[in-house]
Amino acid sequence: MSFELDTPLTEALGTSTARSLQRAFGMSTVGQLLGHYPRRYADRGELTPIIQLPIGETVTIVAEVLSSGARPMRNRRGAMTEVTIGDGIGRMSLTFFAKNVGQAEWRAKELAVGRRGIFSGKVSVFNNTLQFAHPDYELFDDTEAAYRKADAHKDVPITIYPATSAVQSWQFAKMVASVLDKLGEVPDPLPDHLREREGLLTARQALEQIHRPRRRGDVDPAVRTLRMHEALVLQTALLQQREQVRSLTATPRRATEGGLLERFDAALPFTLTPDQQRVGDEIATDLVADRPMNRLIQGEVGSGKTLVALRAMLQVAESGGQAALIAPTEVLAAQHLRSITRMLGPDLSAEVIPTLLTGQMTVPERRRAALRVASGQSLIVIGTHALLSEKTTFADLALVVVDEQHRFGVEQRESLRAKGTAPHAIVLTATPIPRTVAMTVFGDLDTSVIRSMPAGRAGIQTFVAPLAEKPEWFGRVWERAGEEIAQGRQVFAVCAAIDTAKESVESDEAPPPDVEGKGPKWGVVQLAEALATHPTLSKVRSAVLHGKMPSEQKDAVMQAFARGELDLLIATTVIEVGVDVPNASMMVIMDADRFGVSQLHQVRGRVGRGEHAGLCLLVTEAEAGTPARERVEAVAATLDGFELAEVDLDLRGEGDVLGASQAGVKSSLRLLRVVKDAGLIAHARDLAESILIADPSLDEHPGLRGAINRRVSDADRAALGKN
Repeated sequence: MSFELDTPLTEALGTSTARSLQRAFGMSTVGQLLGHYPRRYADRGELTPIIQLPIGETVTIVAEVLSSGARPMRNRRGAMTEVTIGDGIGRMSLTFFAKNVGQAEWRAKELAVGRRGIFSGKVSVFNNTLQFAHPDYELFDDTEAAYRKADAHKDVPITIYPATSAVQSWQFAKMVASVLDKLGEVPDPLPDHLREREGLLTARQALEQIHRPRRRGDVDPAVRTLRMHEALVLQTALLQQREQVRSLTATPRRATEGGLLERFDAALPFTLTPDQQRVGDEIATDLVADRPMNRLIQGEVGSGKTLVALRAMLQVAESGGQAALIAPTEVLAAQHLRSITRMLGPDLSAEVIPTLLTGQMTVPERRRAALRVASGQSLIVIGTHALLSEKTTFADLALVVVDEQHRFGVEQRESLRAKGTAPHAIVLTATPIPRTVAMTVFGDLDTSVIRSMPAGRAGIQTFVAPLAEKPEWFGRVWERAGEEIAQGRQVFAVCAAIDTAKESVESDEAPPPDVEGKGPKWGVVQLAEALATHPTLSKVRSAVLHGKMPSEQKDAVMQAFARGELDLLIATTVIEVGVDVPNASMMVIMDADRFGVSQLHQVRGRVGRGEHAGLCLLVTEAEAGTPARERVEAVAATLDGFELAEVDLDLRGEGDVLGASQAGVKSSLRLLRVVKDAGLIAHARDLAESILIADPSLDEHPGLRGAINRRVSDADRAALGKN
């Protein structure tokens, strides 16, 4: 019996093992198991006598089991098998951990005294004794055969897999080997002529060589082949999604002479920037087409993306169409409602009735808001995830606007669109996205960029306060804040956590990977307590703001700050986007190294939005030359968000830049790296376009169609198709 990629793991490996893999990795098929590639390879090295083993290196030895036993763990759940092996000259210990005593005893029985074999692992020291923890091993009855086998294996790399405590790397390797032994032919995503032209392995060869390389040289061709498969599948799926949306029929939404949009533009107290005008024209053209618009708008913090989106909302409202703007937080949704109502003015607001709909509203408030939306009375609806509720219905949803797309997944965008009949869609992001990332994450969208900033902005100066070298600067930071407040301006102080005194540090954001595990020094609670005794700042009007506060309280604090009733706001990154206070001129970011590049750039965009020049001080104790310090200094060096986006990719890697919330095909990059593989992604997109032009339904490319079906789950496919 041979397996196919769609064979269930219950059939290939048994119910118990399949259940473990489902719990640990969410796998259910042979294809998903084989798509879990090794994260690295270790060299077995030359055969080395035990007494010459180098600490910290991976080695292979031939040895005999001298003692073997199992016992329960002393201080935690589980059991362990302890084994002593020797090669006639030296001795070392082997340690294996198990979930229960039964498993540990099984291994002790397998590693019975007198058995010989090869053992490969990383050498460590415990209680002054050399040790392997969970080594790979193979036992033999014939001593000479053991040595011959070990010598033949010395150049074969050891695969190291991403693992969990329940499924260890060596266990995973054995499962993969068991499946590969019975794996039949694997359909190729690329037709033979393209595969040969690209110089790639067959799909079956690539899987064999990445999981069971005979030598180091086998790995690179396998990775190159599977990387191309990944890029091609991803780009083809995105292009199919784009074409699926384009194939739908949308209701054209035309602006009329003397209509809402024309009246709004006439009342504007300023002139649109050239970029705002250009992007607005692109959107206006899309809205009168008979197919749905699907457009991404990138723009710096404060570049006027919301204004551009509002003009689109008014254009669809002229024909009675509704626009829904979904924002990631309650604070941002409420801020959008206030700013949109202010921009519209009383007359236009009375006609379109902007309505807020969030999960934190009282039941009567939410019922009234939902009724205005369902009846079509409200033509502009602003909300959070509450808009996605089955109870939320629209009379005529014509336009979906997603603010800060990186906070949402594809499913959320498309499930909101499903509440209308082929509505148009605009995605807004203030996180500038390098072209290769945009191609990978937003390949189904047309892209517009707003680079120019509105006139009248005084700009921002950013400086690093390096406390590791200059601890005395800490006091000066707060003196400077007091000086700013004394001139009638307002100050933000931003912390990476809510309360660092709690055993589990509460935070509104996850830290960058290079600082994970190191707690921030300052939380909102701690900074507020410290500043309460400051000679100057203890006397100013201050408040705290963070994500764990009740919605009404958060909104009340933010409104008080916006009205100028507070001088100092001590907050987490809940103020990251959408909070517009023109009088706020200074920002202090504590533990600045705890934030990513793009996030620091976003947060500092809250100041310098009015007539006063903005000042941002990045306070950090990170040592000079460390990645954390480089990140902070990169932000201080430029205000160009697009340049910082490239820096962010270099420093953090695209996994963090894309974010886990980009659901569907976009979040599942395995071998593909959007920076390093930019050329490959572009080439794969060209290939995908040419394939789809010649064969839109992929009837002549069953391997590619099958790979897309395996890669894009049923749930993803349903979400991508909802319109």
